[in-house]
Amino acid sequence: MSTTLTESRRPRKALDRERRRPSHQAARRRNWVGGLAGWLWLVVVAVPLYWTLITSLKAQSHYYASNPLVPSGDPTLENYRLVIESDFLRYFVNSVVVTAGAVVPAVVFSFMAAYAIVRGWRMRVLRAMNGLFLTGLAIPLQATVIPVYLIIIRLHLYDNLLALILPSIAFAIPLSVLVLANFIRDVPNELFDSMRVDGATEWTTLWRLAAPLTRPAILTVTIFNALTIWNGFLLPLVLTQSPDRRTLPLALWTFQGQYGVNVPAVLAAVVLTTLPVLILYAFGRRQLLSGLTAGFSR
Repeated sequence: MSTTLTESRRPRKALDRERRRPSHQAARRRNWVGGLAGWLWLVVVAVPLYWTLITSLKAQSHYYASNPLVPSGDPTLENYRLVIESDFLRYFVNSVVVTAGAVVPAVVFSFMAAYAIVRGWRMRVLRAMNGLFLTGLAIPLQATVIPVYLIIIRLHLYDNLLALILPSIAFAIPLSVLVLANFIRDVPNELFDSMRVDGATEWTTLWRLAAPLTRPAILTVTIFNALTIWNGFLLPLVLTQSPDRRTLPLALWTFQGQYGVNVPAVLAAVVLTTLPVLILYAFGRRQLLSGLTAGFSR
């Protein structure tokens, strides 16, 4: 009886803490496991990056004679000079032209299509277009290489940068429409109704209301498509032939000889190729993260 009275006199918060103590301990154990897995994944990701950077600073003659994970005692920038002198700027400009020429039209068209699908969902034509875009997600790039090659030949665009831009736009649209349509659906209908009452047209509503509210999604789609097109290798390999039309991923073959590969030079080219991507992420990381996590916070 006395124990019952003492338990009844104790505050409820203390009793709740004692009852929840095992669950907190179990959560801590799970956090330890998750933290260990996170550190292991960090090592898996960081070791190749570390190896790429230190190897790009080694001389080719010292590459096979030294430990791959030990930095060179006499680092050199000769590999970077070799890469820049091997028409690196030409390949860089080609990659920029292809990426910008494909990403900008793809994002603009996808945004307008997503807005039309969300606002005009009752129309059969727009529902059919949405289904067509979703079907495009199920078709991999590798399955369409031969048809795309034949179409480019018929259009007399082979060995031209436009031959890389047009298919890249087509393959970037389906996923972009899906992501942007989901974000536009989260915009309250009251805002669209208020714009209509004020006399705004659909074009004005599109760029004055929908575009600012879905800016994180637009930036997320832009960065994702830019990374995909920038690192593309299959389309430049199949649709171009001249060295003047090579993009950066395809230009890495320049450092492959008949009897060997200049590994430090290749890795120096990889580092220079990755720098624009890192700069793009550094400027847009906040918008990118907010765009990726917006679906979880709502």
